Formats: sequence, structure tokens, C-alpha cells
Amino acid sequence: MRRAAWPTTRRSEGVSPNPRVEFKVVIPARFGASRLPGKPLRELAGWPLVRHVHARASESGAEVVIATDDARIRDACEGFGAVVCMTAAEHESGTARIAEVVAQRGWDDEAIVVNLQGDEPLVPPSLLRDVATDLANHPQADMATLVTPLDSGADLADPNVVKVVTDAAGYALYFSRAPVPWDRDRFAAAGGPAVAGPGATHQRHVGLYAYRAGFLRRYVTLAPSPLEAIESLEQLRVLWHGGRIHVSTAAEVPGHGVDTEADLERVATLLASGGQG
Repeated sequence: MRRAAWPTTRRSEGVSPNPRVEFKVVIPARFGASRLPGKPLRELAGWPLVRHVHARASESGAEVVIATDDARIRDACEGFGAVVCMTAAEHESGTARIAEVVAQRGWDDEAIVVNLQGDEPLVPPSLLRDVATDLANHPQADMATLVTPLDSGADLADPNVVKVVTDAAGYALYFSRAPVPWDRDRFAAAGGPAVAGPGATHQRHVGLYAYRAGFLRRYVTLAPSPLEAIESLEQLRVLWHGGRIHVSTAAEVPGHGVDTEADLERVATLLASGGQG
């Protein structure tokens, strides 16, 4: 596959931190989830799931748009006062769906857009602000995302837990489902992947992204990469084509998402108890 050249014009680094960044949140919401069909409209503590996600996004102070291809989701969301953008059914990713929202609404290239998945009803609103601010404070970055420390050997070995390796400036070098970096000597002594002690470098990726609208317009023109297909990680397309993703540590523990019936029950219990686990 031919590697496409990434635009070489970049902003200068070194700007002063900006704690009051204006940003937008787009919530992609599909009806046809394979493991939990109709997930956005499943009832959770008296509301459809997507309404909880919308409420968390609104608490961040951002402009919030729900992006869907399903009239049932549109009708339900407009019923509780959300702004909804109807998008094409054939999008293969939430990023592509968000890019269509950017195009439809004509947002400026410098507008910061946060991708909040429609199955994250417990996400702390502060994380949305944090990832948007991190992108604003790193002008050379095309995207920003978050991590938390990995404190479990089982999670380190789990392919469903995505790991990320960064450079000295906090830019992503690689995302993987494998336990990277591979601590050769310690893993050999432990008989396999194990969490390191003080100074450990293993990080769990939090699937929350901030982009500039202009980047999203370029992203949808890029061919999928072989690494993206192998790992089933969409963000590797950005690295493959020479883009830069800045990574920062989440100040709060992300809430539990909803992928299955068991998740739905767990989150309902947490909401009832006032928890965020």
C-alpha cells in the first residue's frame, strides 16, 4: 500500500497552556450494535443510555451533537432536547461519522471536536475538557487522547485492553493490543507479562479523542493502513500516514462503559448508588 504524505505545514509548539478551551462534543450513536442491539435506546435508570451520555457531555460546557443514522435514535434524542445530526449509514467508524458532522455543520478547521462514544454514561465531564485542552496546548498534534497507568498483569496481557507507547514529548509511537513495551528481562523472569514496579511505563489507552475539524476533513481521505487492519485499531491509520497524536494521563478514572447486558446491569447499580466505577 502506498503511504500518503501527511501535510507538512504545522503550528509552532510552546504556546501557553489554555485552561478555558472552547470545544464541541460529538456522540456517535448506532442502533445496530452487535453485542447489544439498540444499545443507545436501552433503558438505564429511567433514561435511554444515550441520554446519560449526552448529560455527561453537556456538563463539560461544550456544544454537544449526537450523530446517528437511525430515525428511532433521532426521535428519542430530540425528545429530550438534544441536537441531532443525521449521517450516512455506511460509515465504518465513529471518526468518519464525526467527519460528516463537521462537513454538514461547516465547523472551522481550528474547531476542536471531542469524540465521545455513545456507550459511556459514566465518563467524568472533566476528561472531555482535559483532552480538548491537551490538544489546544499542543499545536503540532493532529489528535489528542488519554491514558491511565496499567496496574494489572492480567490487563497487560489482555488483548481487549489497548496499550500505548509514547516518546519523550508525550506523542504516541504505537498503540497495540499486545503488552508493549516488551520488558524482556523482567517478563522472562516472571514467565510472562507482569506489571512493573516503580518507574513502570505500561499505559492503558482510554478511547477518548480530540481532533481539529480540519484534521477530520483530511482523515477521511486517507486509506486504511495494514497496521490498523492487523490490530483493529483505527488510530494507527493516523500514525501510519505520519500524523501525530499527543497523549496525556487522565486526571480521573474513566467510568465503566456499556457493551453487554452485564455492563448495563452493572452501570445501573453504580448509578443507583451514586458511583462511577
